[in-house]
Amino acid sequence: MASGTVKVDVDGHVATLTMSRPEKLNALDLDMLKALADAADAVEANSNVRAAVLTGEGKGFSAGGDIKAWGGMQPQEFGHAWVRHGHRIFERLATLRVPLVAALNGHALGGGLELAGVADIRLADEHIKIGLPETGLGMVPGWSGTQRLVRRFGAQAVRRMALGGEIFTAEEARLLGIVDAVVPTGNALFAAKDYAERIAAKGPAAIEIAKLMIASANGEDNGTAVEALGSILAAKTGDLKEGVASFSEKRPATFKGEW
Repeated sequence: MASGTVKVDVDGHVATLTMSRPEKLNALDLDMLKALADAADAVEANSNVRAAVLTGEGKGFSAGGDIKAWGGMQPQEFGHAWVRHGHRIFERLATLRVPLVAALNGHALGGGLELAGVADIRLADEHIKIGLPETGLGMVPGWSGTQRLVRRFGAQAVRRMALGGEIFTAEEARLLGIVDAVVPTGNALFAAKDYAERIAAKGPAAIEIAKLMIASANGEDNGTAVEALGSILAAKTGDLKEGVASFSEKRPATFKGEW
């Protein structure tokens, strides 16, 4: 039986992804990683969804990678079955076609903060703590804590967490740009859903394109962003219609340069 799951609920144009392993503060093990990947697939497959919210059930957003899940792995297994596997899933979430809003209803530490980092917007309950404590265990951040988080939060904030072991309050994290807003405890999920509704009310095509353009400007997933934008543009042209028709009709194409 899986030790954790991710519930996906769709209300109108907003999907809410809830990590459900509350007894472990939603610590991530291989089952939870798979559940996150399945949740991402569910969001992508639902064309009615225009924005998504990610949160955790119970008192924690996510306490990070479950030490019991990876502590006994041999180095090669750890690198491939844990770090690279987690990277692929986090990248899947970071590149969702719809904006993702993280509702930090509890502490986000280590892999939990790296997970929060895949979101486009982060809203936090005022009581939470944020940090990258891996080096205190003799480990380093492995799910893009030194990569995506540096691009999104700045190198100095990550240095203070990863090298200095600093744990930030929600308000300190807001001042550093790690979270976008702090709300009274118990309100992060409500605030995140409201924000997602705001996004969903805007033009969905424009939102998707804007997300790709911002990712490209930030040095994230440039290849996918450029090719996705180019393919969307090409798919709307008269030339493509002519190309497909000529293929079906087994005749040479007559392109007119129609956009």
